[in-house]
Amino acid sequence: MADGGQRRALITGITGQDGSYLAEFLLEKGYHVVGMARRASTESFERIAHLRDRIEIREGDLLDQLSLITLLHHVDPHEVYNLAAMSFVPTSWEQPILTSEVTGLGATRLLEAIRVVDRAIKFYQASSSEMYGKVRETPQNELTPFHPRSPYGVAKTYAHYITVNYRESYGIFACSGILFNHESPRRGKQFVTRKVTDAVARIAAGRARELRLGNLDAKRDWGFAGDYVQAMWLMLQQPRPDDYVVASGETHSVRELCEIAFGHAGLDWQKHVVVDPTLVRPAEVDLLIGAAAKARRVLGWAPKHSFRDLIEMMVDADMASVRGH
Repeated sequence: MADGGQRRALITGITGQDGSYLAEFLLEKGYHVVGMARRASTESFERIAHLRDRIEIREGDLLDQLSLITLLHHVDPHEVYNLAAMSFVPTSWEQPILTSEVTGLGATRLLEAIRVVDRAIKFYQASSSEMYGKVRETPQNELTPFHPRSPYGVAKTYAHYITVNYRESYGIFACSGILFNHESPRRGKQFVTRKVTDAVARIAAGRARELRLGNLDAKRDWGFAGDYVQAMWLMLQQPRPDDYVVASGETHSVRELCEIAFGHAGLDWQKHVVVDPTLVRPAEVDLLIGAAAKARRVLGWAPKHSFRDLIEMMVDADMASVRGH
């Protein structure tokens, strides 16, 4: 069992947006941070390049049960944060089996490894607002029924319930954070917020003329990833494990996102944005907005950055990046 002394955390998906912010946050808290990465030639470490000398990277794969058991034996963590997933929703239609294996069964394999190695390890599962999908009520809270509308959403829903199941069956301190959309300058360029801010930077620099988007009326509850990772940590510091919605409680359309982003660079979005019907999802999720009252009440958590702050921060970062190139 992980003993006293310096606390150790294992993060799967450490090379992603949330993994990089969580690693920074835990380092500030004095943790020894270990990141799990697959042996892959395409693995990108750019988001954690500035942390490489302060964290440990070990190999492991959510598709390989034994690698996870071996990893837990080696690392002996106090806390495990499962942030790894096939995280891009449109890709989940093209690779539904792999999405199910990584995002759904991957969480099961990790929980099973904890059950086998040390049930005292605290576990965080990254659940998603995509589980609500075709929403039954607005806003969505911890008790709102799920109706996922993508293979990704379905896999996340399975992972969510298996986390509850291991908590109730084996007494494992397992929590799920149902995080609504959270973005940052480290967001992948395939995600709509970053796609927009990157395009704004290139258009402002004269390197592009137009931005093609799908459904401008889709609405999301967007927050800053750096704020949201703090809620993950807070969940594992409570006396009892539970599930929490983490959200801003505001909803904004893709059109509004364009207005703010282009406006921040002194551009008129309507002169550059082209609606492309091929970019509309097979089954759209129209309105997501989270009710994070429980996280505020129990965890004392609230987002620090507004939607406008977030988008302007992302545009500034992308403009600096374009100038740097």
